[in-house]
Amino acid sequence: MAQQFQITTAADPLSEARQARLTLLHQGDLPKGVLRDEIHASWRRSLEHGLDCLAREAPCLQQQSDLQLLLDSNRPLLDAATPELEYLASQQGKADLVILGDAQANIIALEGQTHLLKDFGLQDLRLGSCWSESQRGTNALGVAVLEARPTVINCGEHYLDRLSRFSCTSVPITDPEGRVIGVLDLTRDGAMSQPQDNMSTLILAAGNIESRLFGSYYPEHLVLAFHARPQYLGSAWHGLLALSLDGEVLAANRQACELLQLSREALVGRQSADLLGSRAPQLIARLIQGGVGSVQTAKGEFFFRALQVPRCSSLARLPVQPARSGQAKPALLLEDLAAGDSRFARALRMASRGLAGDLPVLLLGETGTGKEVVARALHQASARAEKPFVAVNCAAIPEGLIESELFGYREGAFTGSRKGGMIGRLMQAHGGTLFLDEIGDMPLTLQARLLRVLQERKVAPLGAGEEQDIDIAVICATHRDLKRLVQEKVFREDLYYRVNGVSLRLPALRERGELAGMITQVLEKLGAGQVTLDTDLAELLAGYDWPGNIRQLEMVLRSALAMREPGETVLGLDHLTDSLLDELTASCRQPGSIRESELELIRGALERHQGNVSAAADALGISRATLYRKLKQLRS
Repeated sequence: MAQQFQITTAADPLSEARQARLTLLHQGDLPKGVLRDEIHASWRRSLEHGLDCLAREAPCLQQQSDLQLLLDSNRPLLDAATPELEYLASQQGKADLVILGDAQANIIALEGQTHLLKDFGLQDLRLGSCWSESQRGTNALGVAVLEARPTVINCGEHYLDRLSRFSCTSVPITDPEGRVIGVLDLTRDGAMSQPQDNMSTLILAAGNIESRLFGSYYPEHLVLAFHARPQYLGSAWHGLLALSLDGEVLAANRQACELLQLSREALVGRQSADLLGSRAPQLIARLIQGGVGSVQTAKGEFFFRALQVPRCSSLARLPVQPARSGQAKPALLLEDLAAGDSRFARALRMASRGLAGDLPVLLLGETGTGKEVVARALHQASARAEKPFVAVNCAAIPEGLIESELFGYREGAFTGSRKGGMIGRLMQAHGGTLFLDEIGDMPLTLQARLLRVLQERKVAPLGAGEEQDIDIAVICATHRDLKRLVQEKVFREDLYYRVNGVSLRLPALRERGELAGMITQVLEKLGAGQVTLDTDLAELLAGYDWPGNIRQLEMVLRSALAMREPGETVLGLDHLTDSLLDELTASCRQPGSIRESELELIRGALERHQGNVSAAADALGISRATLYRKLKQLRS
């Protein structure tokens, strides 16, 4: 039989494949070398599942009983994949089917040549149908899910004879822990001459989807992107790390493991200082500042930037004593925000009057200066205070999703769209205030649509022809230089003048004249209004540069509050962790003391203990607080 197989099929690959199926059915196995090893193994598993490889009709398999439930349960994956599906459909859709499956190989999105499915004999390839190997035999989508690896099934390699004419390429989509959560597939009629091209395209698309999803698994933590080349930041090739506030690595993507040459098991649980040479407070402060930084490590130089920094409220993982009252605190008033700074108070009043006069307000300032806090306070001080306040971070939403987020969509606007459609953020803000944070990062292609909305005060959801009237006050914010972006042709000049009605610059924390007032406000916000700072800690905080602005101040105070003993109401240096004290006293370690010998002794102890204040103090036989006081005296 094996000899007959070799003679009758040499000229026709589809006939050869059919003969191979017959051999498998009659003999229970195939001669070695007829199929690739991985295809051979999949065919044997398909046979063991009891599938009839020569059946001419699609098997009557149970479809997902509630398609909408299936789509809703996979909503994060669908939303993250939508930009890639649209791109693949535009590039490959004339020749291929573009398919998205979930972790069980259920089809949840289908694009491309879907109108030809009946002609192809693929009526069972539809939303909700399962294409696992156990139900459909050897197919790229099912095998990729089962084996958790990219898979190519070329013409003739499918187990089912009716699929023999098709070729498909699939790449699994994984979560931050490496578990398969979905699969991306390209299927075409006929053989693939260069399957590696399709594979590369899908790997890139899957990487983009995984990057978008990564932060959603750790919404309360820092997400760091890094690469040896700065131009790769923001691409599918950058490494991603999720970090706790104390610098512990919680998760890493596949690229991070490759860049750091460590397995995921070896990475998780390590400290950022071990990998990137930067202690947690220093790294967090640099991440909060924004922009691109670099670190020198044993693996070479890496460039990094924060993709996700928790808002102040997200830092609540650090334990603090609850407020004595169970009542929620009201939003900060404008006069509270000024904290005694008369110039800033005047600027806030002007912004409030401008907003009342239907002028847009543009908030400018470094990352962490509290732009959303100010925007909410302006809303609360306006006649729209009882109406919605809707905040949109233009830098945090993937470019391919921001249009549907802002404008919403009608049911059926695209494959996998939510039943009943979705109301966009613009309409959600109707009657109230729309806050567009980081507007400098809005895609240029979307700026024209936003400009028209601001001019006409009308909005049309995706997939809808009719426009709806909209009544909104507009506050925008950015840490970028919009004038320079206009000159560089990446921000529309007409939109710039449309959003820049009243411009308000938020001073950085180091520029504020009343730090004590800010500290009092933060302590009250944290439910610790009765707590005060001793002189040493107050002077230390007053002399620090605060690169992370208000968010960093809040983190420091949260950490100190967490170290209190029951009943303590005064915070001092002993309430700071070693790493925080190291960071805050770093600027004190400078020469120029009038008592040079004592300074050299202290500096030597700090150097020997890699800047660890507690260890240096122990070596010198003094307390940590005494060491700090000596540093302060030596600097004066």
